[in-house]
Amino acid sequence: MILKAIIDDKEYSLEVPEAVIARGEEFFSRLDADMDKGWQMSREWVQNPGTVERCQIVADKLLTALENANQKLGMLMAGYILSRMPEVDTVEIDIAGEMQNTQFIMGEPKSVTTPVAPAEHTQPIGGTKLNKLEAMEQAGNDVTKVFKVGKAFRFSVFDHGSGTWQDSPTIATEQEAERLRQEAFKARFESLQSGD
Repeated sequence: MILKAIIDDKEYSLEVPEAVIARGEEFFSRLDADMDKGWQMSREWVQNPGTVERCQIVADKLLTALENANQKLGMLMAGYILSRMPEVDTVEIDIAGEMQNTQFIMGEPKSVTTPVAPAEHTQPIGGTKLNKLEAMEQAGNDVTKVFKVGKAFRFSVFDHGSGTWQDSPTIATEQEAERLRQEAFKARFESLQSGD
């Protein structure tokens, strides 16, 4: 079986023999047992990761294995993904430190499984006016801190309409990124107070 991995616009084709998937089941079960206890997925603690989230966690380990040229570990991580999501064709691994943004592209028909929204963002926001303290707390959950991507910086804002994180464009300096993040935070804070 072949799993394609896209990392920062580079595509890797990982050929995983059926025997690796069959023999790796004991190892895969140990991974599942670890994840049964909950897992820190970037900024969020996920108490009970589902199949997609487990494969996002393992894709993050696959990224580390490829970066370290650890072929054996990479093969096992790819095998886990293929064993748990046999219809997956390509994994697009997030390299910005947000493993929940890792996406899976399925075989025919091509469809993308989007990351599950973090629990604290599942409450309906539109039309609900929050007091100043609640609005400040929710805006803090909805707008990330500035983080580094290569030599540039960005931040993310949670879109309640689509249930996904929207990344800002890459910004040359940390100071400019912080300024733009403050603007995004202020806009979200004000919209939460007004109930928009």
